[in-house]
Amino acid sequence: MKRTMLFVLCALLTILSVSTILPVLAHGGNANDGSDVEITPKISVKGPKGGGKPPPPGPAATGVIGAPLLASAQRWAVVIGISDYAGTANDIQYADDDAIDMLSALTTVYGYMRNHIKLLISDYVHENATRDEIISAISWLRGSEVAGDEVVFFYSGHGARSKRQVAIVPYECTASSLIWDVDLKSMFSTFETTRIVFIFDSCYAGGMTDLAASGRIICMATTENKVAYETGDLQNGVFTYYFVDQGIVKGLADTEGTPGVVTVEEAFDYARANVPIVVPQTPTISDSFVNDMLL
Repeated sequence: MKRTMLFVLCALLTILSVSTILPVLAHGGNANDGSDVEITPKISVKGPKGGGKPPPPGPAATGVIGAPLLASAQRWAVVIGISDYAGTANDIQYADDDAIDMLSALTTVYGYMRNHIKLLISDYVHENATRDEIISAISWLRGSEVAGDEVVFFYSGHGARSKRQVAIVPYECTASSLIWDVDLKSMFSTFETTRIVFIFDSCYAGGMTDLAASGRIICMATTENKVAYETGDLQNGVFTYYFVDQGIVKGLADTEGTPGVVTVEEAFDYARANVPIVVPQTPTISDSFVNDMLL
């Protein structure tokens, strides 16, 4: 999966531009009021650029592990990574790698059962990350989880926005295929469990706070109006590299509380401190879980 050659999006006019608007401008989606939709690719760069804002004062992690998962509870996850989009102009490099790394972290570090995880990737071989398949996977989650269970929803790929909302971008990469934050909010509103972690490595991810609710954590790769980056040096989305690969799998985020375990908040703090050193990107978090969540 890891690729050694840097792929620069042909739609990219300049690496440090605010955003690249793909040629998918249209009206539609229940989040829009007639304004055009912007579908913005994660930006590929070769190596460090720096320039992100430093993290705000105070860590997300408290150093105290919150309510543990009960022994009778189950863990469930949907993990999505889209590198190969419909056509050729909209492709990126490492979103599929992000998803596979997240899958590995859940199974090898946190003990998730593989058959309790839906992996949707599009990587030039697989194309099972369409709008319908993503919605179906969320429905599978809803049909599987019960009160007290633990749920993880991970997405890496393009982001989109209108004047009021943000969206994830399925394989089709069209305005009509977008899954808006209000759509996700509605889909997850009927979940019985409150113990849900959302992780978004995409442009405009910071706008996903509509999903906030008691017991939930939303880890977002960047702010609401900024783009996200991936690099050839890291062969990952920059946020996923520090949050998952370094923070969780290598354990480098283990700085607070119980030694030998990495909580969601510790992993986020590690990413938030390191991402701005590499690219002009500032991770954000919405944390409504009491103290720190250990998956």
